[in-house]
Amino acid sequence: MKLPERTVERISAYRRSLLNCLAEGKTHIYSHELAQMHHNTAVQVRRDIMFIGYSSMQRKGYDVRELIDVIGEILDSDQGLNVAVAGIGNLGRAITAYFMGKRSKLNIVAAFDVDPSKVNRVISGVKCYSISQIQEVIVDKKISIAIITVPADQAREVAENLYLAGVSGFLNFTTVPLNVSPEVYIDEYDMITSLEKVAYFVKLHQVRKETV
Repeated sequence: MKLPERTVERISAYRRSLLNCLAEGKTHIYSHELAQMHHNTAVQVRRDIMFIGYSSMQRKGYDVRELIDVIGEILDSDQGLNVAVAGIGNLGRAITAYFMGKRSKLNIVAAFDVDPSKVNRVISGVKCYSISQIQEVIVDKKISIAIITVPADQAREVAENLYLAGVSGFLNFTTVPLNVSPEVYIDEYDMITSLEKVAYFVKLHQVRKETV
């Protein structure tokens, strides 16, 4: 099953909320409750959940544990996937520390950097390798996903080297768009653009308040 990108984003977010609910002892949840958590509509939640093949809506709502498992079957690889972080500066360390242990089927197993003071050290729980070791480490550790947090002027070269070594998916945190190959999946996350989007809507809100 190939889902639309936005559907994948939403069901991933649903799973995070469902896991929190489970940890709090909640066993069932209604679509309108899940919708409120994600500034969504109950209709959209029900549509997404039916789209992934789960329709066991009871009078007391969806079974939280069952729905978590169904989403996991859709999103997760059976064998799990290994991830590398390219660029273990402040952002790379923060991402690594935040993500470690949060998903059993996605494992950050290596980091790369050009700084000799970081190479061969364990940083945020992950061993850092020289950027020159990309080929051997990617192959040896069966890494298929890379998170790019290197300086913008290095992003395209590093991504190309990772792709040639066997990486087929990228999460790009730099301000430079990547254009590696049509064979790979790339998700670009530009924090400046995201912050400017928030600022724009805050500005609109302030203007409306001033004109009332």
